Amino acid sequence: MTTETAGSTELTETTEATDTTDATEIRPAAVEVHDVHKWYGAHRVLDGVELTVRPGEVTVILGPSGSGKSTLLRVINHLEKPEVGYVSVNGEPIGVRRHGERLKELSERVILGQRGRIGFVFQNFNLFPHLTALDNVAAAPVATGKLTKPQAQELARELLGRVGLADKVGAYPRQLSGGQQQRVAIARALALGPGVILFDEPTSALDPELVGEVLAVIKDLATSGTTLIIVTHEIGFAREVADQVVFLDEGRIVEQGPPTEVLDHPKHERTRDFLSKVL
Repeated sequence: MTTETAGSTELTETTEATDTTDATEIRPAAVEVHDVHKWYGAHRVLDGVELTVRPGEVTVILGPSGSGKSTLLRVINHLEKPEVGYVSVNGEPIGVRRHGERLKELSERVILGQRGRIGFVFQNFNLFPHLTALDNVAAAPVATGKLTKPQAQELARELLGRVGLADKVGAYPRQLSGGQQQRVAIARALALGPGVILFDEPTSALDPELVGEVLAVIKDLATSGTTLIIVTHEIGFAREVADQVVFLDEGRIVEQGPPTEVLDHPKHERTRDFLSKVL
């Protein structure tokens, strides 16, 4: 359990019996959300969210508008700071460090380094309009000093080919369709080799005929072992790719489990009501 005090988050941990399993053999969860609360003014957006995503797992988050789905993604990579609780990725707290029983905010420079290990694909692409597709993808590896410009451009060509845009390396965003722009954004998210990629309704800004090309790229990623957390309203897609489905409502996880349970046999009335309106 966690409480916020004087700019830091206090941790209270329960000691459990020691497991005889060798700790070196246990892989940490790819993402763990620990009792996260987030509010804007008097409006509580996230209310005690607890979530575990295993390495290589695909988690799909469903819920009505305003349920806190996008805020949860932004908390995971610390674009939003929770008032209470914290998130860890591969066992490392994001945006904070342990100081005794408290968690204290890291510097923005360190947080930026952590975000480089968490890819983020936004609803509205967020490409640099003055850069070509190639340079949009190559920008982050160069800016972080991970690759030289020629190395980054070689990687960008490879990634653009992977998302089916090998012939668009020199195109500017305005010359691309919405689906093509989103595929460039996915290639950009892959450029730093993240272990986790967050997708915030990646098809919501697309015309219906362009949705399939983006979902096909995400399906390919889902089979590659990359850990994905996807906010979407595409129920058929969720059924096909998800290892677990999470239904969020009013900032709380109402129901979660395999898609065959949550989508086909939901236990909670709120989940059933939501699915009846979107299926």
